[in-house]
Amino acid sequence: MARRLTTGAELIGWWAVLTGLWIVLIGPVDTLEWAVGAGAALLAAGAARGARRAAERR
Repeated sequence: MARRLTTGAELIGWWAVLTGLWIVLIGPVDTLEWAVGAGAALLAAGAARGARRAAERR
């Protein structure tokens, strides 16, 4: 159970940071741009977590 919470917290953390970065870099954001950025950030958060886990195994 603790591992799931850690995984969830890590994904949410990455997602929040990446979505915030998207919003800052894009400037004035429409609803559609926010949704696309949030979706892209979710994919990138999963990739970041996978990369971190792969680097840990070495």
